[in-house]
Amino acid sequence: MAAREDGLAILRDGRPWDVLIIGGGASGLGAAVDSAARGYRTLLVEARDFASGTSMCSTKLIHGGVRYLRQGDIGMVRNALAERAFLLRNAPHLVHPLPFIIPAWNRIDQLMYTVGLKLYDLLAGSQNLDASCHLNRPEVIAALPGLRRPGLCGGVRYWDGQFDDARLAITLMRTATDLGATCLNYLPVTRLTKAGGRMTGALVRDAENGEEFEVTARAVINATGVHADRLRQLDEPAAAPLLTPSQGIHLVFDADFLPGQQALMIPKTEDGRVMFAIPWLGKVLLGSTDTPRPNLQQLNDPQPLAAEIDFLLRTAAGVLTRPPTRADIRSAFAGLRPLIHPDHNDEKNTAALSREHAILVSPSGLITVAGGKWTTYRLMAEQVIDRAGAVASLPAAHCPTRSLKLHGCPEIPASDIYGTDAPWLAALPGHDRKLHPDLPYTEAMVRFAIRHEAARTIDDILARRTRALFLDAAAAETAIDRIAQIVVEELAPPPERLAAMAVAARLSSRHFRRVAIE
Repeated sequence: MAAREDGLAILRDGRPWDVLIIGGGASGLGAAVDSAARGYRTLLVEARDFASGTSMCSTKLIHGGVRYLRQGDIGMVRNALAERAFLLRNAPHLVHPLPFIIPAWNRIDQLMYTVGLKLYDLLAGSQNLDASCHLNRPEVIAALPGLRRPGLCGGVRYWDGQFDDARLAITLMRTATDLGATCLNYLPVTRLTKAGGRMTGALVRDAENGEEFEVTARAVINATGVHADRLRQLDEPAAAPLLTPSQGIHLVFDADFLPGQQALMIPKTEDGRVMFAIPWLGKVLLGSTDTPRPNLQQLNDPQPLAAEIDFLLRTAAGVLTRPPTRADIRSAFAGLRPLIHPDHNDEKNTAALSREHAILVSPSGLITVAGGKWTTYRLMAEQVIDRAGAVASLPAAHCPTRSLKLHGCPEIPASDIYGTDAPWLAALPGHDRKLHPDLPYTEAMVRFAIRHEAARTIDDILARRTRALFLDAAAAETAIDRIAQIVVEELAPPPERLAAMAVAARLSSRHFRRVAIE
């Protein structure tokens, strides 16, 4: 892909854009792919790094949403299952099927789960991954040897999709770039611009050197996730808040807490959500929570609350033979869901809110896409670019993304997340040298991230180009010095900037492991 300086040079020429997308998370990157695929001249700007907020903190599932069946949200489940099928076809190097088991400690629950999951199968139709099935007690124990056994009478197995959220985000950025879009991180918007009351673009600033650019565009899309209201208020200071933020946390443990390659789903927890224990990249991911955060002022880098951690540990202790403790936590992270509340007033029960998305157009023409989830990012993108085309009178163009293969998609399904880029990675220095014995990442991956994936900081590499911070925060911190050396070789940043990077990376690693050392 073009180097950052090439992208900034394109901004300096001052040519207008068809579509300006503000925000580099799931919805913004998806919109950039869709817009560029239709032939529109597309610019995406992100204030920090791509997927540096909610989009890197998901449960790592591409799924219809079993719990939404309980809420009666059939349409959303059907749409999500269709989108799951598109992703499995278009990014098989990043998304794969995963079996889930719901254990039952009484026959009535087992019957209820069996019936509900048959409806899930039915909604997936011909795109169902495999039929859900009843399991007897020995079959559940064999599949989940770490499960508590007293009173267990059986369970149900069903199938959904698993992915690496930040890696998919980087792949979307590269796909958009392949299609002709310009995507730039560390380029915050400082002001929206208007002429005659109509939105015309934005003033953006390079966070690395302070250079400013005035960008003009026929359509301006606000895809800033939990920050959407702040951007809306730059357009309309009196705009009523649209979002009700909710926090979800996850804890990461060693794989021996739940041996095997099948996930556990607990459909009844005390806060009204489901709890998952999922094998992920050689670890077990436990989550999630749903904590209303309506008055949270700091939307960047939310931290797990003690009560949330205690809830997950308590729930896990009730179902696992080996109850995890704080000392066992390898990493802990929190994300904010940009939920849309129907009346924008009731903030008491965010677990009851739908993950449906909304697209709004302000009187000036600012297009805001908000809500939604990773599974439906492509559908959101299709709809918001349709709306952008109408608002800005762009040339009519068909959306091709249902069958668009994402960057790196191999002809034959493969497990390597780099897909067709794997040979390029293997040719780089350090492909056989690990960053840390407890991490599956190499020095070559750091070089690849800088040269080809727009990584600008040590934290970008530890959190989003690799997932080191999410897998083992202590090991990730140990790797900082070696990564810093490679950053010097590849980017040659000024000494003060490199020092600031290292400080930020150490602070980030301590945030991810704070709960284990408190």
